[in-house]
Amino acid sequence: MAETKSKSAVTIRDLQSFEDLKQVEEVEREVWGLSDLDTTPLTLAIATREAGSIWVGAFDGVRLVGFAFGFLGTEHGQLIVHSHMLAVREPYRNSRLGYKLKLAQRERALALRINDGRDTDVHMNGVRVNDVRIREMTWTFDPLQSRNAHLNFAKLGVVSDSYKIDFYGPETSSVLHRNGTDRLWVTWPLASRRVQERLQGKDGRAEILDALSTLTPLVKFNGEGKPAATDLAAALSRQRIAIEIPSDIAQVELKDPILAREWRQQTRWAFTEALEAGFFVAEFCRTVRGQQGPGVYLLEKTGVEEYVPEMRRKSR
Repeated sequence: MAETKSKSAVTIRDLQSFEDLKQVEEVEREVWGLSDLDTTPLTLAIATREAGSIWVGAFDGVRLVGFAFGFLGTEHGQLIVHSHMLAVREPYRNSRLGYKLKLAQRERALALRINDGRDTDVHMNGVRVNDVRIREMTWTFDPLQSRNAHLNFAKLGVVSDSYKIDFYGPETSSVLHRNGTDRLWVTWPLASRRVQERLQGKDGRAEILDALSTLTPLVKFNGEGKPAATDLAAALSRQRIAIEIPSDIAQVELKDPILAREWRQQTRWAFTEALEAGFFVAEFCRTVRGQQGPGVYLLEKTGVEEYVPEMRRKSR
């Protein structure tokens, strides 16, 4: 793969050597505050890298300042790449390295060609027609993290129809995981029109705000900054649902852990009820009411395959 450099002289390239992979644990400790029990074993990193998993890193000189790790998996009978981890050291987070690492993962996933095992050797335009290509990437993130939601939905164009309660257990050794480990499982349709438009900067924010202006959120801020649930039956009868979250849940957790837990419980209820009723998470808008306003998810009742036609499952 060709190397790319940002203006800050940080290089994006594959993790290749033992020395590269050895730095992963240090980044995990710094970013997530993990104990030895929860960091990725070096032997596993080496084995997965050798077996073809995607390990891509951001390097400042020889120092690893961020990385993304993804491996092959299956979903709905289709091969996918699951992006298990993405981490960027604090001093480098304002240089869009997380976004650049996701783009590097996408490039590598789209370049994968996997033979399906049939004996035919038919070629078309120089490509084996029985090669399987990766069309989707999945990962998880905490739905209370506004910054990550903005990156995933507005910048990258993911969608989600799956909410995982305490995906990694009630907590881990990380201070970031003391308020449960609920996750949205998102799908990134790599070559879809939606994703291509997001990567061109077309986030549709004006249209989304217009849609949100007509909705009463299923969970919204009350006058005291607490989550307030509205009528579930009324929300489920509509074609769209909105769910508000704090603009900075980390600050809420620091100042008022009980309030942070309330936000977890109320949004967990809202997402699970909506998704079970046939909605999916389509969009996210950050700070919709002023600089410190809440972020808002927009959920749609139309099928995700109608929203993103490229996600129609093909029978094999």
